[in-house]
Amino acid sequence: MLDSASLLTLKSMHLHSVLSKAFKSISEHSVAGIKAAGFNPTAFAVMEVLYHRGPQPIQQIGAKLLLQSGNVTYVIDKLESKGYLFRHPCPQDRRIIHAELTTEGRKIMDTIYPAFTQQIERAYSGISDEEMDQLIKLLKKLGRSAESLSSSTHK
Repeated sequence: MLDSASLLTLKSMHLHSVLSKAFKSISEHSVAGIKAAGFNPTAFAVMEVLYHRGPQPIQQIGAKLLLQSGNVTYVIDKLESKGYLFRHPCPQDRRIIHAELTTEGRKIMDTIYPAFTQQIERAYSGISDEEMDQLIKLLKKLGRSAESLSSSTHK
């Protein structure tokens, strides 16, 4: 018979596995459409930030997406070469470079973003509205708890 600490460890490991597998399944389902449109998930995420938030400093795009600056630069280079975005210096501080969608980039997002949101909606259709609210609340609680443990470890 297992003691309560061992049961908690097993339950935590099981939850981690279930959460990871669910995230993988949902992610694979949701990116199918953007891959068909010729985007990888990172490039689409950069485009999505610019689509919703307008011009952004390149450094902030990486921070919002939890990406290394080298990865962001590479993705932005590719998107710029395809004519989906352009860079320009910040008028107040020329050391800061902004990325902004081109008209073509905005047209692409106007076309593929609605289908992406439908894919996300379908991916979550296995749970009710109430269950979704509960899950959001629980995952936020879990995330905040893990973040506080992580930040207290690094002090």
